[in-house]
Amino acid sequence: MNKTFSFVIPVYNRPEEIKELLQSLCDQDTEVFEVLVIEDGSTITSEAVVASFKNRLPISYFFKPNSGPGASRNFGMIRAKGDYFIILDSDCVLPVGYLSAVKSFLSIHKVDFFGGPDAADHTFSALQKAINFSMTSFLTTGGIRGSAKSIQKFEPRSFNMGISKEAFLSSGGFGRIHPGEDPDLSIRLWELGYVSSFIETAFVFHKRRISWRLFFKQVHAFGSVRPILMKQYPKYSKSTFWLPTLFILFILTVVILGILGYKWPLVLVGLYIGLLFIAAFIKEGSFLVALSVIPALFIQMFGYGWGFLKTKIRLKLSDKPFEEIFPNLYFKRGDE
Repeated sequence: MNKTFSFVIPVYNRPEEIKELLQSLCDQDTEVFEVLVIEDGSTITSEAVVASFKNRLPISYFFKPNSGPGASRNFGMIRAKGDYFIILDSDCVLPVGYLSAVKSFLSIHKVDFFGGPDAADHTFSALQKAINFSMTSFLTTGGIRGSAKSIQKFEPRSFNMGISKEAFLSSGGFGRIHPGEDPDLSIRLWELGYVSSFIETAFVFHKRRISWRLFFKQVHAFGSVRPILMKQYPKYSKSTFWLPTLFILFILTVVILGILGYKWPLVLVGLYIGLLFIAAFIKEGSFLVALSVIPALFIQMFGYGWGFLKTKIRLKLSDKPFEEIFPNLYFKRGDE
């Protein structure tokens, strides 16, 4: 029996962005079963853009009050008719063979939920390429966002995630924590006995409408939420979650040692930065991208590490419920 796939795409004030994604769905080399666009209370809607694809895609459009991406994805999945739901961010573009790659993998693997990597297209800006390199390179994150070694116990990210209808109904979908709804859902699915996997060939071009300031804000939020998940699900805590914080402490130690006259730690940091620059230049073929990777790394590590450390300290100092300590990291129940 052939499996059917429903694409669920929440969008907020990004009509031009979603136009590119919908065009890439039209360009797939296999038939698309269903597309659902969930407008999350936008003031600049995508209704006209979606309507322009009515004759090219089996597409449905829904407008709802703003409640955040997790609740919007759940809203779409409740209404979707496929055997699997593929969740995408509106700032993604699919390569031509994306859906074929997913179908091919699932035809030979029994998987309940899955994810794929993100990549930088050649049309991306130097900033977008630098951030993508920093977040995916083995030299910066160990390649944990997209590696064949992560094929088991992989935590899919909701910019590129698939989940079976059965797994969604059993789990109830995404929770109210944000960001962090992705690992939270993965852990709950594992606890229910569902199997996740990484599909290396099912990658998306993730455009990320971003600046250095927004990048810091994003990774700081990611770091802030991780200790909450570690405390809530201690079985799934990993020592690697501490690495960005340890990086901060290491750099501060190097600076202090440098002031005291010990130069060799500075040399080690310089060698690492040089290696990072060379690796980025070889991969991207651009001096500007390779140069931009350096601030991207420090922003990523300091943003995540500082957010992680602050949350750890606040959790140690308070026994109140998570939502009372960190109300900004949870959507209100009434917003769902």
